[in-house]
Order: sequence, then structure tokens, then C-alpha cells
Amino acid sequence: MAERFSQQNQRVRPSSKEDQVVQKAKEHFERTLIPIAGSLAGSVAALQHPRDDEALNYGEIFLRDNVPVMVYLLTQKRFKVVKQFLQICLDLQSTTYQTRGVFPTSFVEESGELIADYGQRSIGRITSVDASLWWPVLCWMYVKASGDEQFGATPGVQRGVQLLLDLVLHPTFEGTPVLFVPDCAFMIDRPMDVWGAPLEVEVLLHASLRCCSKLMELGRRNQNSRLLDQRLVLTRQWIHDLRKFLLKHYWVTSKTMQVLRRRPTEQYGDNQHQNEFNVQPQVIPDWLQDWLENRGGYLIGNIRTGRPDFRFYSLGNSLGCLFGLLTAPQQRALFRLTLHNRNHLMAQMPMRICHPPMETLEWQNKTGSDPKNWPWSYHNGGHWPSLLWYFGASILLHERRHPDADILLMGQMKAMLEDCYWSQLNQLPRQQWAEYFDGPTGTWMGQQSRTYQTWTIVGFLLLHHFLRVNPNDVEMLDLDDPLPGS
Repeated sequence: MAERFSQQNQRVRPSSKEDQVVQKAKEHFERTLIPIAGSLAGSVAALQHPRDDEALNYGEIFLRDNVPVMVYLLTQKRFKVVKQFLQICLDLQSTTYQTRGVFPTSFVEESGELIADYGQRSIGRITSVDASLWWPVLCWMYVKASGDEQFGATPGVQRGVQLLLDLVLHPTFEGTPVLFVPDCAFMIDRPMDVWGAPLEVEVLLHASLRCCSKLMELGRRNQNSRLLDQRLVLTRQWIHDLRKFLLKHYWVTSKTMQVLRRRPTEQYGDNQHQNEFNVQPQVIPDWLQDWLENRGGYLIGNIRTGRPDFRFYSLGNSLGCLFGLLTAPQQRALFRLTLHNRNHLMAQMPMRICHPPMETLEWQNKTGSDPKNWPWSYHNGGHWPSLLWYFGASILLHERRHPDADILLMGQMKAMLEDCYWSQLNQLPRQQWAEYFDGPTGTWMGQQSRTYQTWTIVGFLLLHHFLRVNPNDVEMLDLDDPLPGS
């Protein structure tokens, strides 16, 4: 098989130019920051713009792309820029009937006027769900890191939280606690058959609700409101129900797969059912047996009636670790799975966005023959260096939280992370900090990959910071960490 290249037991040769590469990356990063109304407010998506006759939006400030930017700025204690970004996003939160509560996918200043995109200008005209769910997470991280509890308790922030909760917690025809979204509604922003309750959105929803709850607790200090107390109780119950649902229906191991293959189908009535979504054994793919091994586990991509998506999505699983959705033993099972499937997920350019890719007729039918999502490219099995810092941070945070747990496994994970770091350090400058890489091994720069991509640059800087500069800063990503002095 093409991806079974001889990488096992192969260590990446360190570069003697580490300091120069890091310094150059910092210079590139500073150039990505742009002002809004005279103050720095965030980073453009990419430094190198397309041709003038192409009306693309890589010069705009995307909320999704600025997640690692804001985390990196927090590590540098540049709180003013983060606060400006959060405030602008809050000011642009939609109040129109159709999109009330939605945060902008992106925004840009033109002729002194702020122009925001809520999906009306995007390819496919799909509203980005992840942008809205990331805002409370970034806001809570800012409050924790800066100690600026006053900002979190302001009427503007509290109103923004309530508008978002009105949007995601309103009654629907769906009885489960998940948030249903269309295809293309998050980082997977082109058709990939991810409609329904995709993993990344649900994990982000869990984290977002937790951060909304913490921000509401700040608001409670300034006001005694029965409505706020009721909303807090409802939100906490939803958090509990959502986590229970995800761990029951999305988490799979070799053992749970064997149970699923033998479950009865066509179950009807009010009794406790083992196969609530009527999954037939025939839909379980053959590759899962070797993929899971005996002690591995992961969160599948989606659960839908009769049609679970067993693909592995790197970002959703990384966030499941980072934000504490998975238990500590489950996180270690995910680490074992990653180690076992290192050739698939890390390859030459860590790390692959999803596995396995769709090919031939499946690719044609489910992506609409999208040429950008050609097999082993873009979101269909492409390699995104910007994803490594999420997974790396989950390893480092787990090690800090559980220093005595499976020392051998964690030593192997740290060694793999070091290899991946050196791989990026050696390759990314030569490949002009490309957006994504193609092929089973991730060796080739993506066909339509933008160079000097901001989240590629800042993702590398974040991993360098957590590995080399201040490992303690990884704790700012722990949503359970208390506020300073509390």
C-alpha cells in the first residue's frame, strides 16, 4: 500500500537552524496581523494573496483561522490584541432574524467600514458553525490568562452568550442533545458527506457550552437573576447529556465494534436498546479491525440513523482530548491508536485531516466530484500541518495532568511528537508554509494550497512554544483550570 512507506523506527534528523527558522516564522506572523479601526485585531488567512483577478478572501480575518493566533498571542501576553478581536466579533454578532446569535465567519475593513460574512458570500453559501462555537472558548481562555474578569462580566459579553445559547439550545425536531448542521459548516468547508452531527461540531459545542457556563457565572456575581440561574441549570444539564451521548455513540474500540457487529436490529418500543440508530453490521468497514488493534480507541466522525461515519477526524479527536471530553484512559487509548497508525496519520507532513479518503465512485457521489477534494487532497485525506499543535498540546496537557500514567506510552508519544516537530521545522520553510499537502504520505504541496498560510505558521510557533519555551502555558487550554486567585 502506498502509505506503508518505511517510516517506522525512523527518527527525523534535527536541524541546526532551529533558531533561525523560528525567528523567521515570527517575522512572518507579525506581518499577518492587521489593524481594524487603528488597533491590531487579528491575522489575515494568508500572506501571499492570489492574482488580482481572483475574488478570494485570504486577506480577511477569519474567526476559525484566528483560534491558534489568539492562543499564541495569549502565550505572548499580548492581551490587548486578543481583547480587540473578541470585541469586534462580539460587535458583529448577528441580530437579524435568520442568523440571530451567529458570529461572523470572517470580517474585513474596507474604506473605514467593517464588512462581515455570515455565510452569504462563502462558496456554497453555508454559515460556519464552528466560528460561533469557538468564540466563548477563546473568550474564557482570554479571561483566564489575562485575569480580566471584568470583560467577561460586561453586559455585552453576557448578552452575546445568551444570544448564542438561544441559537444552539432552542427546541428542534431532534430529540438528541447534539447540534445538527449541513455539509461544509465547519473546517470541512466543502462537500464531504459530513452533514448531521459531525464530531468536530459536537466536541466544540461541548466546550462552548462549558465556557458559556463559566462566563455566565461571572455575570452572576454582578446580578441576581432568576432567568440566568435557570439558563445555567439548563446549560449544565445539556453539557452532561451531550457528553454522555458522545461517549456512548461516538467512542469506539475493538471491543465495542465486536458488540456492535452482534447487536440486534429493528428494535422498537420503549425498552433500553443496544442499537438505537439501527446500524447494520454490514456497514462496519473492514479496515477498522487493524486500525483499532486491541487497545486503541477513537471518536468516529458522525452518528446518523443507519449511517455512522467511521472516518477518523484528527481535529475532533484532538479537541476531545484537549477539552476533557474523553476520560484519561480513553485519551491514552487514542494515543495508542495514533501510534499504531502513525504511517496513516503523521506520514511525512503531520497530520492527515481525515482517514481514509473517499475514492472513485464514492468520491464522485459524495463530494459532487469536487476537484479540490480529490482523493488524498485538501479535506479528503490531505495533510494539514496546522493540526499538529492541537494534538501535540493534548499529549503535553495529558502528561502534566497524569504524570505517572503509562510512562512508557507517554514516552513514545513525546518521541513521536518531537519527530513530527522536526519534520515540520525541516520542511515547512522550504515548502513556503503551505496550507495543506497531498498524497498518501503528504509529501507534495497541495494542488491549490496557499503559501504562507497563517495557521500553518502560527501552529508551528505554538508547538515550539509548548515544547521549548514555556511548557506550563499548555495549561491555559485546560477549560477546568480555575481563574487566577480563585
